[in-house]
Amino acid sequence: MIINSEEHLIEICKKKIESRLNWDSSEKWSNQDFEEIADRINDKTGVRLSNVTLKRIWGKVKYDSAPTTKTLDTLVQFIDLENWRAFRLSEVSEIENADLVTENGIGKEEGNKYTKPPKSKNKWIAIGLLIVSGLIWLGLKNRKNEAKILDPADYSFSIRKIVQSGLPNTVIFDYDASKAPIDSVFIQQSWDSTFRKRVSRNNTQHSSIYYHPGYFKAKLLVGNKIVKENDVFIQSNGWLSVIETELVPVYFNAEDALLNGYLTLPVKKIESQNISLTPIPHFVRYSNVREYGNLQSDNFIFETSVKNDFREGSSICQKTIVSLLFEGTAINISLCAKGCESDNYLFYLSKQISGKEHDLSDFGVDFSAFVNLKCEVRGNVAKFFIDGKLVYEIDYILQKDPVKYKIKGLVYRFQGTGSVDYVKLSTIDGKVVYLDDF
Repeated sequence: MIINSEEHLIEICKKKIESRLNWDSSEKWSNQDFEEIADRINDKTGVRLSNVTLKRIWGKVKYDSAPTTKTLDTLVQFIDLENWRAFRLSEVSEIENADLVTENGIGKEEGNKYTKPPKSKNKWIAIGLLIVSGLIWLGLKNRKNEAKILDPADYSFSIRKIVQSGLPNTVIFDYDASKAPIDSVFIQQSWDSTFRKRVSRNNTQHSSIYYHPGYFKAKLLVGNKIVKENDVFIQSNGWLSVIETELVPVYFNAEDALLNGYLTLPVKKIESQNISLTPIPHFVRYSNVREYGNLQSDNFIFETSVKNDFREGSSICQKTIVSLLFEGTAINISLCAKGCESDNYLFYLSKQISGKEHDLSDFGVDFSAFVNLKCEVRGNVAKFFIDGKLVYEIDYILQKDPVKYKIKGLVYRFQGTGSVDYVKLSTIDGKVVYLDDF
């Protein structure tokens, strides 16, 4: 019996996902297909894997690191298994069962006669089962010991930015994990487990490049347990305009994205960088990450006016996401052209609301003109307005106290490209904290 390697198990998992999707060969999958898979996995599991992560797993993007356990858990949950360990055990079990049947007539009925397995075969089956059982027992034992032994006080984790603001930005992580009981130590840039790197417990430094501004929670992990966290605040130096690509975004100068009183990147400006918008357009991202005073998530009004300027090829749905970044969380508001509302979603601090399970049809809009969007939060109640109409309300009625996070950034993402007319942040009583009409 041969015990499958992790790489082989991942290949099996991919095949089962492909079978579940019932699409054509994965060799023909486009960027839009990977976006669709990410949506389906998110709908099924509640965890959103980026299309870049999925491309790495399917070999479309070169990447040396192995997928994280969380990523693998999410993939197998899509095919109705509890976690990666359960998938591994089920596959090993299938191999064992395969060894017990048909080979050399073992375990096969011939008429009414049962052929008894030879003693030599029984011996190797028994040895294989003992090896698998031993490995499982050791793995469980190590996990239990790991949970008992790990004390966050035994570890240190701090950060140093090479530049205080601006992008790209290299961050130096100083860490001490010398007391880790296992040499499975990782540093993760943010909440996204895709950006997790294995480091040696015997070393003390690691560096990473941040290509986008934001407020991140970097983590030091031993195995899958977080032992330390640290805030990484990458400011943008005003509005930063980029085109999202597979690895490194394409950056534009500030003046390139200001035209006639709008924050905008015209199609010609994008194509001047030899970037094609057909058949599959990239996303344009505008970010302004900075301090916004003491404005907090339980008491603010956010107002803006947006328009998606591209509706060709696979950008027919004109996907648009407006985000407010907070200390370690966010509010994401998804808009689209009418007819595509099923793909919309809301993310409010920790609550994910999918358009496939909730009626978000009012977030389908006509982008032939600017769309006015407003988010108003009073304590535990958040209200969302489009063109003056209340379209959705979230009430954390079971929470005793409102959750409070400081606002740290604004981000607009347009499939193809888009424009922002103005943005305004104010307190609930109307005091303006930030206003930009470009």
